[in-house]
Amino acid sequence: MAMTDSEFHHLADEMFTALETAIEQAIDEQDADVDIDASGNVLQLSFEDRSQIVINKQEPLHEIWIATKFGGYHFGYEDGKWLDTRNNLEFMPFVLDSITKQSGIQLSI
Repeated sequence: MAMTDSEFHHLADEMFTALETAIEQAIDEQDADVDIDASGNVLQLSFEDRSQIVINKQEPLHEIWIATKFGGYHFGYEDGKWLDTRNNLEFMPFVLDSITKQSGIQLSI
């Protein structure tokens, strides 16, 4: 059964909130230098070295797209998980690993 737009936003917003909370905790505990800009369907993370990770909701496709300095990735919701459409990596472990690789900041969710 196809996901509705409201279901998509609910699931995506839950994940965005969990990620923002983990980053805010890292800022407090590790004195991490991360700027979080959440605006509309976009969550932009800016790091000390000026690199960015941009995560955005693609409502028409019901996907979450992430752009890192290593490449761009698209995640769709399947069987209760957000999975990369190319290699089936799960979103949260992937984004946490990307943040660590790009900034050295360790997050836990």
